[in-house]
Amino acid sequence: VQLQASGGGLAQAGGSLRLSCAASGISFSINVMNWYRQAPGKQRELVATITSGGSTQFGDSVKGRFTISRDNAKSTVYLQMNNLKPEDTAVYYCNLKSPPYSVSNYDFWGQGTQVTVSS
Repeated sequence: VQLQASGGGLAQAGGSLRLSCAASGISFSINVMNWYRQAPGKQRELVATITSGGSTQFGDSVKGRFTISRDNAKSTVYLQMNNLKPEDTAVYYCNLKSPPYSVSNYDFWGQGTQVTVSS
């Protein structure tokens, strides 16, 4: 299983970036997809989740600014980040988890993509 994240970079405060994460080697559509982030000196935190059915959840710090979506035909999950703030600066990781009903539990991570927001 491979998760290839892309789309990170430098943005100004108030700007936007869109992250993508393409999965391969696994049946994408049935799985839960997450975006996490980790800032220097801080613990990794959950940013957004999307289930196989399209239900979404967001961390409090990004609600109303970030959206998560998935394209099962492309085995890709997206994180649209709007109204970026300097505190959004972090390495962003995509994560694929087995669905809640699965008899086997698995958990895969992408390599991370750096997002830097300047004030």
